[in-house]
Amino acid sequence: MLGLKLPTDPRWVNIVEQNIESILSDHAWCEQKAASNAISIITNNSEHPDLVTDMLNIAKEEVEHFDRVHELIKKRGLVLHRERKDEYVNDLMKFQIKGGSRVAAFVDRMLFSALIEARSCERFKILSQNIKDEELAAFYRDLMESEANHYTVFIGYARKYGIGVDVEKRWKEWLAYENEIIGNYGKRETMHG
Repeated sequence: MLGLKLPTDPRWVNIVEQNIESILSDHAWCEQKAASNAISIITNNSEHPDLVTDMLNIAKEEVEHFDRVHELIKKRGLVLHRERKDEYVNDLMKFQIKGGSRVAAFVDRMLFSALIEARSCERFKILSQNIKDEELAAFYRDLMESEANHYTVFIGYARKYGIGVDVEKRWKEWLAYENEIIGNYGKRETMHG
């Protein structure tokens, strides 16, 4: 369903299990960045009331996820680490069209966002199925559905408002690019790393 070309190696979970504090901190910041992304999309596309409503809902949900991860960190007596750069996201950003039309830029932003949500959903699924910690397995199973929904919303708006852009062709290009870079990731205790 998600269209990802290369699945995450389930052994990534072994890396995650060695440093739960790091993965939870990284996950919290991913949720914060996702909320900020949704707000930024609103700022640049406020002429679409349906988009604004849905992005507000995503932003609220992502903040709520940040809160849930933070509560889990505190419950376990851990500490929220400082935010780190997400190299995977930075690599994806390099593929975004620079210049071009406003519509093409919008489509790319939505597809970029959809791809991050798709990979996060896939990582949550891997965690839910393979992590030994039953509380975390249930937690990630719950969040997986939300990420899949966000992915669908972003793709849907790319298609709806991407008039004059071959959205399906561009989505295939995004998937191919992500396939090229994803092999560099899945080796660290970060959500995308």
